[in-house]
Amino acid sequence: MKIAILPALVAILGLSLAPLSANGEQAQQTEAAPQVASQSARVIAAGGVVTEIVYALGRSDILVGVDTTSTYPESALKEKPNVGYVRALSSEGLLSLKPTTLIAVQSAGPRDVLSTVEGAGIKVLTIPEISTPAGISTKVKEISDFLGEGPKGAALAADIDKRFAAVDALRAQIKKPRRALFILSFQNGRAMVGGRNTSADGILALAGLENVASSLEGWKPISDEALFEAAPDVIIAMANGQQVTTVESIMAVPAFAATPAAKSKSILIFDGGYLLSFGPRTPNAAQDLILAAYPELAKPDKRSDLQ
Repeated sequence: MKIAILPALVAILGLSLAPLSANGEQAQQTEAAPQVASQSARVIAAGGVVTEIVYALGRSDILVGVDTTSTYPESALKEKPNVGYVRALSSEGLLSLKPTTLIAVQSAGPRDVLSTVEGAGIKVLTIPEISTPAGISTKVKEISDFLGEGPKGAALAADIDKRFAAVDALRAQIKKPRRALFILSFQNGRAMVGGRNTSADGILALAGLENVASSLEGWKPISDEALFEAAPDVIIAMANGQQVTTVESIMAVPAFAATPAAKSKSILIFDGGYLLSFGPRTPNAAQDLILAAYPELAKPDKRSDLQ
């Protein structure tokens, strides 16, 4: 099987902070129109989900560079210059491509590099990273609005919502949630796992799995004692990223070999970007994870082919 987030006083007193006109009356405030990319815009995408959405909107022509996490579609890194890892960008590398805009996920950096780029007159559009269906809709809207592709963005968001509805229906068939642990990588023999407020926590929730590392905040190492107490029924790891993790490498760690997941051979290896990017493919990723973690729900016509 391939497993592959003073105003209070003003409000209380009923006051307004709107500016006054010359005659002392309050001037009507209007919202500034959102900035839209021009036809000659040169955009760098920093974040795999940004690249994926731009391609899904049919605007890959506007991209002059992408980062190393832009693994989908596969053609992105083949046809666009590589600006490096999303959290280790360089101002020289970015500016050398003469961009007009950098569309970057919230975790992109370092921050001083982004400040340097912005100081050079390049617009930096920051995309929030919220690991929920609503968060995906926000990403699609912000990017499509900036590209002047509002109707296409609305259509893409509607398609994503439709596929999420199918995931909801499949998840409703789960009778008893299984306990799961998501491994990001191994560092010095200890597993770095996804706690609450991580994309791992988000995808586990969508797949109807209970995150046994929810007592942790963010990505944290887990001790052997904590792993024993967590007793996951399912272990999920990434096939790519900082290092290659395999079923064999996980089973080689005694503490993991003793888990219920190992004993029932419920160790699942997935493409990291597919599970954690929270973009257009996420409904399919959630569905595939459900079917892998709950094989009793699997039917031949339910599997996704987007990996």
